[in-house]
Amino acid sequence: AGLAQTDFLHPLLSAAPGTLAAMSLKSKSTKMPPVPEEGESQPKPVKKKVKSKTKSVNWGFYIMKVLRQVHPTLRISKQAMTVMVSCVEDTFDRISMQANRLCRRSGSHSINTRDIQSAVRLVFPGELSRHAVSEGCKAVINHKQSGGGRMAAQADDEELAEEAEEGDDE
Repeated sequence: AGLAQTDFLHPLLSAAPGTLAAMSLKSKSTKMPPVPEEGESQPKPVKKKVKSKTKSVNWGFYIMKVLRQVHPTLRISKQAMTVMVSCVEDTFDRISMQANRLCRRSGSHSINTRDIQSAVRLVFPGELSRHAVSEGCKAVINHKQSGGGRMAAQADDEELAEEAEEGDDE
């Protein structure tokens, strides 16, 4: 009587007792490796290579900084921020690819400021490229004056070398 009441609950319960094991979804084997017998050496565990995460730049932070400078009270939605980040990444890719082409064409092995400046002039149209180049030059000058990065250290080394040469001439 109890079995008849559960017929409507689950079709496996109404099946014959011997077929229930045959109809089970999972096999009886375990996922554990076989235990080695005495005298057998245990296999060495395989180390998985850990993929290093590529460091990605959070452009949203910089977009918010510029937005605060231009409109301090204005806010931006997540979707609009995603669109802005996409635009920034696309522009960065275009400029870097163009600078790479210019670098290869000149036969150099490293991209220099001239390659970036020329790439900006080629990627951006007209007046926008002139503004971008002037803002970039201002940023590089401010960076050098603040003593930031390798560029400032190299400039200081060059100045010291020039002063040493002038001192030797006298």
